[in-house]
Amino acid sequence: MVRLLIALGAYVGAIVLANWMTASLGLVPIGFSLVVTAGTFAAGFALIARDWVQVESGRLVVVGAILVGAGVSALTSTPAIALASGVAFLVSELVDMGVFTPLRGHSLAGAVLLSSVVSAPVDTVLFLALAGFGVTWQAVAGQFVVKTALALAVASWLTWRRRCSTLQAA
Repeated sequence: MVRLLIALGAYVGAIVLANWMTASLGLVPIGFSLVVTAGTFAAGFALIARDWVQVESGRLVVVGAILVGAGVSALTSTPAIALASGVAFLVSELVDMGVFTPLRGHSLAGAVLLSSVVSAPVDTVLFLALAGFGVTWQAVAGQFVVKTALALAVASWLTWRRRCSTLQAA
């Protein structure tokens, strides 16, 4: 139960932080002519935390957490950003479930990485369009790079943790 509460707090907190940062700072450059919404780093973490919540509790709780995150975001960012975020997270969650859920039993690290790679563009395009930022190649590519790098970092950590556990058991 404690792990679930931590996962939910991390997930909802990441959603709210991402939306607040985006409402406050808008688009920011990250180099190489790429831009991201200011909340992209937190949103990338949210995509990974979503998988964590699913492991701890299941898909229905994830959907509830998305709605809570969007509701709190309406108070801390703007209604347009909260709505765009909620819709983008819900739709990308459906995509994520189609990838993460069947793969997690085979390789948790692989499931996290592949589901993020597949769901991040969906989340990005929907969010940018619905929030009124415009869907440009610079913004889509920038957000894909950041979200994929975060997923790769977590997948690497999960792989390392698994290997350490295997070595300790031997």
